[in-house]
Amino acid sequence: MHIRKQRLLTPGPTPLYPPALHAMMASDIHHRTEDFRKAYRSCLADLKEVLGTSHDVLMFAASGTGAMDATVSNLFSKGDKVIVCSAGKFGERWGEIAKAYGLDATILTAPYGQAITSADVERALAKERSVKGVFVQASETSTGAAHDVRAMGRAVARTDAILVVDGITGIGTMPLDIHGWGLDVLIGGSQKAFMIPPGLAFLSISPKAWKFADTATLPHYYFNLKKEKKSGDAGESSWTPATALILALAESLRYIKQLGMARLIENAQMLAHATRTAIVRIGLELFAPDSPAASATAVKAPAGMDSGVIVKEFRNRFGAIIANGQGSMKGQIFRIAHLGYFDFADLFAVIAGLEVILNANGFPVNYGTGVAAVQEIYESAAVKQPVAV
Repeated sequence: MHIRKQRLLTPGPTPLYPPALHAMMASDIHHRTEDFRKAYRSCLADLKEVLGTSHDVLMFAASGTGAMDATVSNLFSKGDKVIVCSAGKFGERWGEIAKAYGLDATILTAPYGQAITSADVERALAKERSVKGVFVQASETSTGAAHDVRAMGRAVARTDAILVVDGITGIGTMPLDIHGWGLDVLIGGSQKAFMIPPGLAFLSISPKAWKFADTATLPHYYFNLKKEKKSGDAGESSWTPATALILALAESLRYIKQLGMARLIENAQMLAHATRTAIVRIGLELFAPDSPAASATAVKAPAGMDSGVIVKEFRNRFGAIIANGQGSMKGQIFRIAHLGYFDFADLFAVIAGLEVILNANGFPVNYGTGVAAVQEIYESAAVKQPVAV
């Protein structure tokens, strides 16, 4: 029996930043005291700093989907015309939320592995002038594809609509210029590039989007943006907060500020580039080659092999957890994550393990082929300071 450390290699939850994990042990603190208010204010201020925005930032005890729900229920009314960009499971989720709240949604679709283009959005906006919102994923985690939210922002900014971006796996893996690109709402979650457990969601909201809250008539209670803004200004949450997670987030944000958001993004993008290069050299096929995201790389399983075999082999042989495909892609693709607390040493091991698994399951690979590709990129990149404690 070999010793096997458990390794999280999924695009959420991601590996935990150790000092953030340690900070959670101080969570025997009351949330209506000045000590906690100090930590809460610090998180809100640091979130603004790392996101590069002066817009209001609100935080919730919820998954990222909670912030998606909050955006719809607080900023829109039943029957409002909206555009949903759907190119994967999470784009479909925007459509499901819009339907649940009675919005009149035009669904722009692209096959899994591809992306909705800004031209698609422009055509839809031109066709229906009364659109009030456009919903999109910056990074569609289910397929490993990225959307050009910069170009979409330019198109939406010329209208009265707002652009709502699910940046849950986009933040920390790709540039997201809230002010320069017109990202009216940007949504994030704790368990991705912020390197702490699931349970916190946050969003930034522009003055243009705040005006929508004045006329919106959809019902909401727990997710009340105006109430949360008022509470946050006082250093508190509206409801009982996830105390341990907020203490962890405060520590993670200190690290990201020290490292620099640009460096965190560069790290994810370099790991993603190295992974794609290794996958191609091994002889496998990328699932989203035309618009690849840096949050995770989606790979097609070899012909005749269920991707679940590769997922199971990683777990059984190495104690490593990678992600299968979702929805209709389950069994067809597997996904390797790059966001947050990953470095090149992790990637060397992942690709080496993949070579072992492929050889053991009838797909011959010369050992070291993919690993050498990663090593070459590591050397040529002259990485100044890999993500590390």
